[in-house]
Amino acid sequence: MKKFNFRKVLDGLTASSPGSASGTSTCPGGTTGVPAVGVAPKETEVQETLASENFQICKTVRHGFPYQPTALAFDPVQKIVAIGTRTGGVRILGRPGVDCYCQHDSEAAVLQLQFPINEGALVTACADDTLHLWNLRQKRPAILHSLKFNRERITFCHIPFQSKWLYVGTERGNTHVVNIESFILSGYIIMWNKAIELATKTHPGPVVHLSDSPRDEGKMLIGFESGTVVLWDLRAKKPDFRFYYDEAIHSVSWHHEGKQFMCSHSDGSLTMWNLKNTAKPFQITFPHAKSQRDGKKPDPCKPILKVEYKTSRSSEPFIIFSGGLSYDKAGRRPSLTIMHGKSITVLEMDHPIVEFLTLCETPYPNEFQEPYAVVVLLEKDFIVVDLTQSHFPIFENPYPMDIHESPVTCTAYFADCPPELIPALYSVGAKHKKQGYSNKEWPVSGGTWTLGAQTYPEIIITGHADGSIKFWDGSAITLEMLYKLKTSKVFEKQKVGEGKQVAEIVEEDPYAIQMISWCPESRILCVTGISAHVILYRFSKHEATTEIVSLEVRLQNDVEDIITPEATENISPYTEPSQPITGSPSNVSPEGIKDSIPCLKVKSRPVRMPQGYQAELVIQLVWVDGEPPQQIASLAVNSAYGLVAFGNSNGLAVVDFIQKTVLLSMGTIDLYGSSDPYLRQLRSPRRSKQLPADTFCMRGLSNIYSDSKKRIRTSHQSLSELSDSPVSLELERCKSPTSVKGPRKLSLPTDLKTDLDNVNGHCTSPTSQPCSTGKRVSATEGAKLNRWGPSRPPFRKAQSAACMEISLPASHTEVGYASRRAMLQQLHGISIYSQDEHHSASYTWSEKESRDNSFSRSRSSSVSSIDKESKETITALYFMDSYGRKNDGTLSPCLWVGTSLGVVLVISLNLPSGEEQRQSEPVMVAPSGTVLMLKGAVLTFSSVDCAGGLIHPPYEVWRDPNSMDDNEKPRKRKLVTFSPSSSQDMGDYHFAVICSEKQAKVYSLPSQNCLYAHSITESSFVLRADVVTVCNSVCLACFCANGHIMTLSLPSLRPMLDVNYLPLTDMRIARTFCFTNGGQALFLSSPTEVQRITFSQEMCENLQDMLGELFTPVETPEAQNRGFLKGLFGGSGQTFDREELFGEAAAGKASRSLAQHIPGPGSMEGMKAAAGGVVGDLARARIALDERGQRLGELEDRTAAMMGSAESFSKHAHELMLKCKDKKWYQL
Repeated sequence: MKKFNFRKVLDGLTASSPGSASGTSTCPGGTTGVPAVGVAPKETEVQETLASENFQICKTVRHGFPYQPTALAFDPVQKIVAIGTRTGGVRILGRPGVDCYCQHDSEAAVLQLQFPINEGALVTACADDTLHLWNLRQKRPAILHSLKFNRERITFCHIPFQSKWLYVGTERGNTHVVNIESFILSGYIIMWNKAIELATKTHPGPVVHLSDSPRDEGKMLIGFESGTVVLWDLRAKKPDFRFYYDEAIHSVSWHHEGKQFMCSHSDGSLTMWNLKNTAKPFQITFPHAKSQRDGKKPDPCKPILKVEYKTSRSSEPFIIFSGGLSYDKAGRRPSLTIMHGKSITVLEMDHPIVEFLTLCETPYPNEFQEPYAVVVLLEKDFIVVDLTQSHFPIFENPYPMDIHESPVTCTAYFADCPPELIPALYSVGAKHKKQGYSNKEWPVSGGTWTLGAQTYPEIIITGHADGSIKFWDGSAITLEMLYKLKTSKVFEKQKVGEGKQVAEIVEEDPYAIQMISWCPESRILCVTGISAHVILYRFSKHEATTEIVSLEVRLQNDVEDIITPEATENISPYTEPSQPITGSPSNVSPEGIKDSIPCLKVKSRPVRMPQGYQAELVIQLVWVDGEPPQQIASLAVNSAYGLVAFGNSNGLAVVDFIQKTVLLSMGTIDLYGSSDPYLRQLRSPRRSKQLPADTFCMRGLSNIYSDSKKRIRTSHQSLSELSDSPVSLELERCKSPTSVKGPRKLSLPTDLKTDLDNVNGHCTSPTSQPCSTGKRVSATEGAKLNRWGPSRPPFRKAQSAACMEISLPASHTEVGYASRRAMLQQLHGISIYSQDEHHSASYTWSEKESRDNSFSRSRSSSVSSIDKESKETITALYFMDSYGRKNDGTLSPCLWVGTSLGVVLVISLNLPSGEEQRQSEPVMVAPSGTVLMLKGAVLTFSSVDCAGGLIHPPYEVWRDPNSMDDNEKPRKRKLVTFSPSSSQDMGDYHFAVICSEKQAKVYSLPSQNCLYAHSITESSFVLRADVVTVCNSVCLACFCANGHIMTLSLPSLRPMLDVNYLPLTDMRIARTFCFTNGGQALFLSSPTEVQRITFSQEMCENLQDMLGELFTPVETPEAQNRGFLKGLFGGSGQTFDREELFGEAAAGKASRSLAQHIPGPGSMEGMKAAAGGVVGDLARARIALDERGQRLGELEDRTAAMMGSAESFSKHAHELMLKCKDKKWYQL
């Protein structure tokens, strides 16, 4: 009897299956670093040069405006400024390039900042009642000491000039003294009950002001909130004078002579006090109150939060204050008032004023101050006003403080760009800069910065909610804006009262940018917007007046949503259709259902376009049968092919932007042909569907951008646990030719999806479940059938990356997200569905604090099906020269397509050969039949040659489309291609690298053998993946939702790095995170700041050379010589020995329970606590050596200065001797 071979039977069945016949390739068990079974040996012999030692993660620099600022300080000698934030961050800024970010571990809000002037240090007072001393004499500042107050709350701090003693006022009204050098509390305490009169029956309130008298350093002015001011004699330990006023005090400022001071009050008044008359103020003014006759009380005014009284030798004194406007002037913006003599100038600000400081020529408080500028810290801006000019212009800010001018919605990062690109962008952007700035140099000019050795052109692109796109020069860890492009100028503005010819699907910010695809070599830019539009731009150095070509694409599918067997048990597919619902005119036209209406109207007249990026083509998706178009989920452009491709949950469209024609419009299922790996069952014929008008009402990004935190809690589950049982899928094919010669409308499915749970009546989340067709689901039914969710449009308001924050549970088992669609599709505002998940979630965005929301998920056990799925979304697109079919002999242009079900499809592109033929003959586009499979939604593609080098997609060399030279003929298209067979002698094959949210695979082409497969994560999912260059080699870099950053070698996919570095604390990180070449990455760390990091060991080692120096040795200016008579009659300030008064010998030790000293990590004590043994000794020795070297350097500088002074004195003495040598005594 013949032996039965079961294995051969299975092999025969596999060979005869449709998927196998169509070229479907599977990975038969490839593992990390091990070739898969059946791979030819030559295909795996690639010499890899990367090792784990080449990778290390560290933060490089942070750009942008400090988010939620709270405090401001300035060092007048070092000329650096510090800004504290509500989250415990500190930004220290000097000259351009000197920008440092520090973070308190406690994340407590910074209440106040104080520079010990010209000491290279910074004192921070935080909301957790802790004082910190930062060492700024290093490029990465570190905390030397901390002092935690246990029984009192800190309200105010002050460091006298050239003093090592810090005065600390508390909420109880007491004043303590701290030694800055040792950060030990002195036993000297000024108790509140000693400061006020014994007859006073009420508490004076917290200390709101502390300052030493300019006339006598032994006298200190203490201001209490209730209106009491006390001049305290430090030596006698008793008050000299007491000043009482009925209104609460907000701030106090001395006159430089120390004989009078000014207070600002809560009733909008300013009071002037003289030390000779303490009974009442000698002057009371209400700067912004209307003058009243008959002795009536002035109109009530807002509090004056701060006042500064600065004198000038050559002019009247400056009185500068914030607030104080009259209450009857409604709608007035926050203002800064400058009173100079009889003139009063009110500078209105765009945002509330947090703090301001007056910059003066001298640091000595007892000299004429000579103010020259005012630094104003606003809630969302940072400006400096020039006081030397009568109209008070502002300085041009050299820092990139306007990243958040409109909320950031997406980012792109390009390293090692063509070197001529940055000058080209800067030249066109410079002509659009604002005018009217001060002609003086930027006054914050401290620190030093030099260009590092390893610099290459880097460009960062940010997309914004108002439709603008900003190009930034990010070279050498700096950031400078090059050029700003406004995409909204392509569209007509809707006039008030004009009948709507378009169907907007968002109320505000309809131009918000969602995706950016840019080719630096050809300078072609392609962007997608929230209103389902794609705009293609070309770069030109010349102005042009042209018409913008517009294509309206109709993506429609004549099939109904997918339903599951469970769904049919609850909702009958044959229910009566819902009745039409009347609503706002933006949703239902007078004729009935909206159809073939674009979301925006493109300008039809010739448009004058300035030099820079000029719009060439606009592609818009239109409404279909009353349903808005699905948002675009993926985008790719290739200048060599002249094609742009985009996809969404309905299917794929390919457009020829050279001939301005639509080449391919096909539903995702149609792309498979006979190679569909899933079993999909059809359902009943489609029923007409009406949706409530109010479901299309979306909220604006301006409402999203608020200080309130939106929190979303998720559970930690793997994608494989979610939604994996077989389903039926109803599909009708949208048959269309693969190429067309003229503009035509596409036909792809646009069935509406339901989204996350309805919260407060707003449906705003992008991940959705299929809604039952032919029947409207009421609110009560929706509650019962929450896995279907309420009906909603697939569009929600574009969500700024600046608006989202996620509060993750602390336990390890709950950290992360169970599904990428639970979060990432919320990020991009698109409806994407995966075979690995099925869930619903809820978001609501408002100005008020929102309640925590939670995801609810339905679970099943199968892995490979599309149970409960709606449409399969196109999630990744990539143009490259490749082998379209298995065992093809020649390279050809291809479009690689990845879907949310982990399927990879290859589209063959047949381009005309010659340039003239390319302008006229059609491009043939057709699916090749190749189908590859991965687990999880596909994220990215790349191509690697047989030597392990990255194969760049072909591109067209840039040429100016509007050249003004008459003698210059239009240049022909110059294409650059990278062929692996022509550049390498090792073989005629190359590798395709594919990464999904769960795994990565490397295929050998054209054999389509899976060489390597690596499971990236089981408990989480990948948010962003890119193939980048590091150390002259390539690797796959991944960022996971659980905060891990990973790198894998190519092509073997060996893990090189896996660090839990960046906890996903808010949604904007996931939305804006992107990798680039050189081992760099960036993300939006706050709504207003961009954080750059590196995972390259080489860059980490060179980072110290690239950072700026915060501290530079500068001699403190000498005090003015005040003359004999003025000093004799008490005109100069009197000094005294604070050490003798506050030291332990005189004042004793403070109570241990009052405050606790904590050594910082940058101090010797912190080093001893953190390290031990030989390593600790070496570290301590190195720190001691650095400190000794710094002291020696300072000594050397002082010695050189003394030698110079001695030489000058000797020279002058010799000249005087020669002059007087032969004269008698009476002739002198």
